[in-house]
Amino acid sequence: MKKVGLVVIILLVVAFAYGGYDYIVYREQNAVSNAGFVKSDSLSVINFKVAGKIDRLTKKEGESFKKGELLASLDEKDFLVAKDKAQKTLESLTNNIEALKLKRSRIKTDLAISKRVANTDIKSYSQKIKALELSIKASQDKLYLLNKDVKRFKNLVKQKLISKNKYEQVLTSRNSLKNAILSQKKELLATKTNLNNVKEKLNLAINKESMLKELSKEIEALGYKKDALKDSIKEIENKISYCKIYAPFDGVIAKRFVNDKRVVAKGYPIYAVVDPKDIHAEVLLSEKKLYGVKKGNEVTIEADAIKDKEFKGTVESILPTSASTFSLVPRDIASGEFTKLDQRFVVRIKLKEKKGLKVGMSLNIAIKRD
Repeated sequence: MKKVGLVVIILLVVAFAYGGYDYIVYREQNAVSNAGFVKSDSLSVINFKVAGKIDRLTKKEGESFKKGELLASLDEKDFLVAKDKAQKTLESLTNNIEALKLKRSRIKTDLAISKRVANTDIKSYSQKIKALELSIKASQDKLYLLNKDVKRFKNLVKQKLISKNKYEQVLTSRNSLKNAILSQKKELLATKTNLNNVKEKLNLAINKESMLKELSKEIEALGYKKDALKDSIKEIENKISYCKIYAPFDGVIAKRFVNDKRVVAKGYPIYAVVDPKDIHAEVLLSEKKLYGVKKGNEVTIEADAIKDKEFKGTVESILPTSASTFSLVPRDIASGEFTKLDQRFVVRIKLKEKKGLKVGMSLNIAIKRD
């Protein structure tokens, strides 16, 4: 009986020794870690880009969807009212601008005509004034001679050297010329008055040019308001488009964060979505186990949730920095105190088979070393 017990003990020792040797050899040939997880690049949280009241949620947790399918929508009523109001304001503003442009065009046309007519009249009156002044000057010179003739003929009549009839003829000619000069002077005065009136009209027309400038400034200012209003309408239209969430890819609803009719803020999470086909494995590998691990190495994977099945994969990449490099509270070694810690690096693994694996599952991973 003692011999049997001794044999059993020896066999157990041999079995444990063999198992221990096999364990050590396996660990030497493979980088082993149970800090592996199923990950997905497509896992994302989607939300609305505007605040509002949820009008509709089309999917529940676990339901699948197709790319471009409507997942959720907000009540658009307030945005539609704002857009309608802005469009009416824009229409009124556009009509106002067109009316001002028409007014400016009319004033510009009238101004051009007025200036052309005034300049023509000024030229005509100036020429007439010059001609009248010359005519009056000539008449006055002639009157001077006639006045001398009247005196001379009067003396000759007294001396009875000429007939009285000739004297009266000269006297009549002089008086007629005086009347003619007086008439020309009146005409000259009237012409000068007309010239001054035309010049005043021309000045008024020129002053209207400042009105044109003011109208142009007003039209320009309203144009800026119109452009700003167009931008505002475009922004409202964008907000209306933001009231709907469409599926970014084919996938499944991983989590729904809200219910119907709830008022949500801009950016508040609505769904977490994932593409179950877009998965890979990641493992946090100790720096002590990192030797011999390279891109392309074969990987054997076991999932805690799936018994008696191994998954195969290959190393896709090894991140160039440790997981603690981007810690929010980095270690402070400025004081000189330092405790060496085992750093871990993220190794990404491409899966050859994905059936049954779900994002977040824990994995036991063994990476074949070179």
